[in-house]
Amino acid sequence: MRNALAPMVGARYDHAVRVTARGTLNQFVRNRVSGKLQMMVKAHLDAWYAEAARASWKNSAELKQQYRSASIVSSERVVFNIKGNEYRLVVAINYPHQVLLIVWLGTHKEYDKIDVKKVRYDKSRYADSSHPE
Repeated sequence: MRNALAPMVGARYDHAVRVTARGTLNQFVRNRVSGKLQMMVKAHLDAWYAEAARASWKNSAELKQQYRSASIVSSERVVFNIKGNEYRLVVAINYPHQVLLIVWLGTHKEYDKIDVKKVRYDKSRYADSSHPE
């Protein structure tokens, strides 16, 4: 059985970007953003998600046309500024297959402490620490 999120080998997709995984954004807001800021941060992340899910960027140049403040780290890695650059969102993008993977999300201060080229997704970063799995 084929994984529905995995691109088919050799296939080319000419439709909107598939963003994986929206749950990471929701968990970040719920578990890492203070209560009074949650609604505002969620609104910014929801707006970014809606735009990214409708996009069909063929390369980083097309992405940069839409998001001038985005930082192109490599041909597959991009950093988005969220909520006036208070938060940074690191993603990996496979342009030919139109798949975007959320790799890391945090405050700008936290971002300054990571190696954006090497950071990897860490599920525990977004988990509710008061409810161990």
